[in-house]
Amino acid sequence: MNADADIIETDQGVVPCARILDTHRFDYDRAHKHPLWYKELFEFHNHVPETEEYGIHTFVWRARRPLVPERFKAFIDSSWPGVIRAKGHFWLATRPHWVGELGQAGALVRTQATGRWWVTIPRGQWPDSDEWRDMILSKWDPVYGDRRQEIVFIGTAEMDEAALRAALDACLVPDLNMERFDPLPFAHLPDPFPVWGQGEMVDA
Repeated sequence: MNADADIIETDQGVVPCARILDTHRFDYDRAHKHPLWYKELFEFHNHVPETEEYGIHTFVWRARRPLVPERFKAFIDSSWPGVIRAKGHFWLATRPHWVGELGQAGALVRTQATGRWWVTIPRGQWPDSDEWRDMILSKWDPVYGDRRQEIVFIGTAEMDEAALRAALDACLVPDLNMERFDPLPFAHLPDPFPVWGQGEMVDA
């Protein structure tokens, strides 16, 4: 919509604030007279969505059970034909407190910890907001709390959704029919991921 936008190449989003804040580069009166602005607004029926033009489609993989670390690491190290971008959060059976984050772009895949699951934090320390609590509890599971796998994949027609789902499902621990998640049965599992913090194996 702004054909004259300043396109900035960054590394990990690092950019001087002066390049993006209070720049006064956008002039509505001038921008809306631009041919491309007009085309997008008034010839939208001729616009071909990127999903059709490039064959892009997406899906979200979700699961509640934790991941076997070695299996998930093997999945991360495997090839994902057709996948352009993947991003989401996950949890490992050996790290019941930690929210893991996965980010993939092209051949690069990164994982890191982004915080703790709310189920591991005493409710007295939760934010004092009914709206926030309702949001968290709307995703609550009686066994796992807010712990969950949720990763979105974006790819071309070559991306095999069924195969990716099957590979990820195979990384999950067996369904042990627990009434409350107990991390101890998984404490012995090899974990090839880098250490995220102290006390990773503690009572959940």
